[in-house]
Amino acid sequence: MKKFILALAVVGSTLLTAAPAVIAAEAKQDFALVNKTGYEIKQVFVSPSKTDDWEEDVLGKDTFADGDKWDIKFHRANTTCKWDLKVVYTDDGSSAIWGDIDLCKVEKITIKYDRQKDVTSAVFD
Repeated sequence: MKKFILALAVVGSTLLTAAPAVIAAEAKQDFALVNKTGYEIKQVFVSPSKTDDWEEDVLGKDTFADGDKWDIKFHRANTTCKWDLKVVYTDDGSSAIWGDIDLCKVEKITIKYDRQKDVTSAVFD
């Protein structure tokens, strides 16, 4: 009986220590951003919709080439679902903005640029 209780305690403590690692692996707001604009992007900002501050560029010192996919990760403790997205192009510094994106439901955002209409759009999957 003592061996059974000891084994149960070991299994229980293993599950308790492993569970946070599994949970921390992916926040519900994590998403993939795909650049199908035909242009390089120098900055990407993702901020809660309730704020006027764009926070920090999630690309850091990198740029985001046309055709690339960038996985944007959130801290697991963050529970906000509504976010705004801003991209800034390398060539002329122009930007495109989308607001109130429910990142708790969106797994991938593909941005596109229509040269004839001079419009940047986004598809939310």
